[in-house]
Amino acid sequence: MPDSPVKDKNYNLINILHLSLENAWRMEQFVADAEREGDTELANWFRSIQENSRKAGEQGKQLLAQRLQTEKA
Repeated sequence: MPDSPVKDKNYNLINILHLSLENAWRMEQFVADAEREGDTELANWFRSIQENSRKAGEQGKQLLAQRLQTEKA
């Protein structure tokens, strides 16, 4: 993987926040695909990944909000 184009910790935070939320969104389709095929085990696994991504996204949003508030002061 290439180096970050911007040597900035907030850029990295925003990038991971985006990827976490995008992954949570994508998992919705994977769950639907697994369910359509009748694979409950796989659908449940995708749901657990989705939940982890959602949690990471929520944590990232909170962290970013705190950092932006601190930088304003």
